[in-house]
Amino acid sequence: MLNLVRKDFIALKSSFWMSLLYLVVFSAAFIPKMSSSIHLVGIYTAFATITLGTMIDIKHHNHNFLITLPIKRKQIVQAKYLLAIIYAVGGVLASYAIHVLVNQYFPELNKPNYSIHDILGPVGIIFVLTSVYLPLFYAFSKKGASIINGVFFILLIALAQPTAIFMNMLHESGPQSDLTIYWILIGTLLLFIASYFLAVALFTRKDL
Repeated sequence: MLNLVRKDFIALKSSFWMSLLYLVVFSAAFIPKMSSSIHLVGIYTAFATITLGTMIDIKHHNHNFLITLPIKRKQIVQAKYLLAIIYAVGGVLASYAIHVLVNQYFPELNKPNYSIHDILGPVGIIFVLTSVYLPLFYAFSKKGASIINGVFFILLIALAQPTAIFMNMLHESGPQSDLTIYWILIGTLLLFIASYFLAVALFTRKDL
């Protein structure tokens, strides 16, 4: 499975500049205007990278090639979910790093102080999005990829305000928010695991 993860990193290498472009564009768009920019930049960058990886698979017919190798379809799905975790954590940490620099060099923007919630919250949201996206990707693949990505693009736009409200509620609830966010994360992890098994079942039955 690690070789499959390595394969995806290699495949994404030539398009890695697009992930950096997402990070720059989303930072420029959200940081000056929104107090919840740390969450949105991380979520948008990470999820855009996840969808970029799936589109590369479709463009190069990677699945059609991989299933001819002595590799189980289950392992192909496992690699994609592991990559989703890496992209989620990487995108959120990149957003956090940028916001730390912004606070240091542009204090006039009055960005709020950040806590562990500002890392765990966006990661959890990305997991939820991925838990819905990947089973749909493995169910419809190239036939419905453009439609799925279009729907999720609209969903991400609609998600901006609810994300800000949710994160503000966690900050305002004080110590109680620690317990709340941990329960939410546990539920999110369970959803992520269930999504994996669903994606495996869908991909195993799919005729490529």
